Amino acid sequence: MAVIFCFIISFLFPRLFFASKLIFLIFCTVTLLDILILYMTKTGIYAKRRTPEKFSNGDENEMYIQVENYYTFPIYIDIIDEIPEQFQVRDFSIEKKMKASSSLELKYMLRPTERGEYTFGKLNIFVKSVLGLASRRFYFDNQAMVPTYPAFMQLKKYELLAISNHLTMYGIKKIRRIGHTMEFEQIKEYVQGDDLRTINWKATAKQNQLMVNQYQDEKSQPVYSVIDKGRVMKMPFNELSLLDYAINATLVMSNVILKKQDKAGMFTFSKKVENIVVAEKRSSQMSMILESLYNISTDFYESDYGRLYADIKRNLKHRSLILLYTNFETMDALNRQLPYLKGIAKNHLLVVIFFKNTELNDLIENEATTIQEAYDKVIAEKFSFEKRLIVNELKKYGIYSILTTPENLTIDAINKYLEMKARGMV
Repeated sequence: MAVIFCFIISFLFPRLFFASKLIFLIFCTVTLLDILILYMTKTGIYAKRRTPEKFSNGDENEMYIQVENYYTFPIYIDIIDEIPEQFQVRDFSIEKKMKASSSLELKYMLRPTERGEYTFGKLNIFVKSVLGLASRRFYFDNQAMVPTYPAFMQLKKYELLAISNHLTMYGIKKIRRIGHTMEFEQIKEYVQGDDLRTINWKATAKQNQLMVNQYQDEKSQPVYSVIDKGRVMKMPFNELSLLDYAINATLVMSNVILKKQDKAGMFTFSKKVENIVVAEKRSSQMSMILESLYNISTDFYESDYGRLYADIKRNLKHRSLILLYTNFETMDALNRQLPYLKGIAKNHLLVVIFFKNTELNDLIENEATTIQEAYDKVIAEKFSFEKRLIVNELKKYGIYSILTTPENLTIDAINKYLEMKARGMV
């Protein structure tokens, strides 16, 4: 049919047919020229993806792509990076214009929400000349793997808060030191400003000059972060599970604890106690904790608090601060585990950290307009009230608690730790 149509057009409109043939020939010639200039050199461009050694889970991580143009004319590039499947990014594309014989560096951000290995595919770059009639594909950096660890990016931010006086930032409260636990450090010469009550008269008589005792805060108290990895911690919030929020908070807390000269340790529990890192303050402690946190995953069982109590009683011989990351939704759930929590609190300073249900807050705050919405609001208020009852019930037995939202978990945990340090409880 097309041949017959062309024959009819050529017969009826010979000049139009001749013009179309000429235009088509010119188009083919220009396209061929475009192809030739794109393929006339073996290496028209060079590109490299720069990935970090590891991703920080739940944080925005920087990715860089460096491109060098070896062509002697301007080009248009379309960068399509094969992002790991965990991100579920199907439309990644960066379009840029590059000058002749130039280079550029592009940055984009990735936020992982799961720990584990992330594998990148090919870095594809499609190149067009100014004519834009043809495109040439280059690809680089096949199969790059980046592991995703707990949120180590937050370490520096909270570390500065822990060692500075600017603790009001990010909601961290500045707390006055109440009481003190002092241990002797050394005898030194008196200098103006030293407390006269610390003069050591015996040493003064021997040295024939004023000597004073120097004291320092008692240090190196063991602090354990205990993570419940049972099914109650699988609940998602802002794409991260409660377990991952607890893992991220544990990493930051461990660093703050070490900076405050205490001993940091951790372990997890569900059907049994695992991932044990004994509380120490050695230089390799953070590396050990980071590696242990990297390998934690939920087992979807109901956690065995009896086993937790037995293991703590058997293995923790010194009084320790125990930060227990878990979740209780109802008083019934707490009452089943309360005897074990009371047993732990007899010999240790126990802080139970559990979570507010922010979805319930939305239901409570919104005005009900239908019978179903009113029913949902009443149920939400009941569950929210039970959370507050849990706090009061724990307080009755001398068990401290933190009821927090997932995004404020790290801040609230640091607050409680600093408060206990200020009160001389740790």
